[in-house]
Amino acid sequence: MKKLLLLFLILFSVTGFSQELKIADISFVGAKKTKVSFLKSIVTIEKGMATDSTAILIAVNQLKKLPSIANATFQLMQNTVDASYNLVFTVEENFTIIPFANLYSSSNDDFAFRVGLQEFNLTGRNIVLGGFYQKDIFNSYGVLLRAPYLFNAKTGLAVSYNNLKTEEPIFFDGSSADYKYHNSSIEVLGLYQFNQNHSIDLGLNFFTEKYNYIRGATNETVPQALDVNKFSYKAIYKYSNIQYHYQYLDGFKSSLNFQYVHSSTKELDNFLVAFNDFVYYKRVGERGNWANRLRLGLASNDDTPFAPFSVDNNINIRGVGNIIDRGTGSVVLNTEYRYTLVDKSWFVLQGNTFIDAGTWRNPGGEFQDFLEPDNIRVYPGVGLRFMHKKIFNAIFRIDYGYGVTKNASKGLVFGIGQYF
Repeated sequence: MKKLLLLFLILFSVTGFSQELKIADISFVGAKKTKVSFLKSIVTIEKGMATDSTAILIAVNQLKKLPSIANATFQLMQNTVDASYNLVFTVEENFTIIPFANLYSSSNDDFAFRVGLQEFNLTGRNIVLGGFYQKDIFNSYGVLLRAPYLFNAKTGLAVSYNNLKTEEPIFFDGSSADYKYHNSSIEVLGLYQFNQNHSIDLGLNFFTEKYNYIRGATNETVPQALDVNKFSYKAIYKYSNIQYHYQYLDGFKSSLNFQYVHSSTKELDNFLVAFNDFVYYKRVGERGNWANRLRLGLASNDDTPFAPFSVDNNINIRGVGNIIDRGTGSVVLNTEYRYTLVDKSWFVLQGNTFIDAGTWRNPGGEFQDFLEPDNIRVYPGVGLRFMHKKIFNAIFRIDYGYGVTKNASKGLVFGIGQYF
């Protein structure tokens, strides 16, 4: 009888306690451009639910992930008339109409740039609309519409068009040739978020690739002109468990990108491309951040000079040069330590030291190519980040990489946003 009475008292206490912690109302303070109705649809907490500190913190982090939100906090305020609570989220909005510019060197070391404009909070619902113009020897442009919450809090759509023209080196017979490369593409992706951590993008990309010989080595087995219509099935599976606090990140994320590319000509085989980025961030003390990225990639191992993976300054190894090699397999590790030198209410100056390392499988080669000294690149370096805390992704970066392995080079790399 005593045990039953004790159990009854415990259940009564738990029930009474949960009733005292019911949420009577949810409100948002600080939302100006962002629609409050949209923010309410993002968080998974509703009126009448019992307060749960874990669920509230998850909701806060979900708000911080939105491009329109620079920071978010919460308060639980007890009502005087009953034992319920009002949950109040306070958000700091980002400025989301962002011009951007990216400066770099073209494949022939000429000055190249990309400029554009993006709105990350169209209609107050975090819809991204943007476009760019690029001058990389030739003129290019592109437009993007990405609406991850178009249909509901989990389902959206992304549509993009790109018309890219560049000069690219093609490697064969121990030599190389320069080609004018033209890629015109339309991509449509369906976006779905299973929960805060897991999401998937599925869709199709229709594109035309053109290669036209400019200068360099020739070989009768390597065409001097190609004009091929292609389409690809595309799937991107993402896992993200990152905690955000302004420029500081903490946690792990993974992104698996899989494509099956179908070609309209027999000169180019259909092929598979898959790569996975594993990214890990760790807060170190009050001002430090350790960031790491491991990229593992494999493609169909065709013996072709038009292999899908490239060794490049702006993609994987800082200081290595612009498209210095190609391969059908890739292993790249980037690690850097970021330290905040200046932290004001709106401005951040961050310094970083890094090591970028990578290796490749040659087209038609073997897995042992990854261990060949000629394919291994190791580039340590230093850099600076100039950040605006209230403008989304307003990070100008400059890095200097210095190679320490065989056939090494050195150089500056500029860009917008963190390298990874």
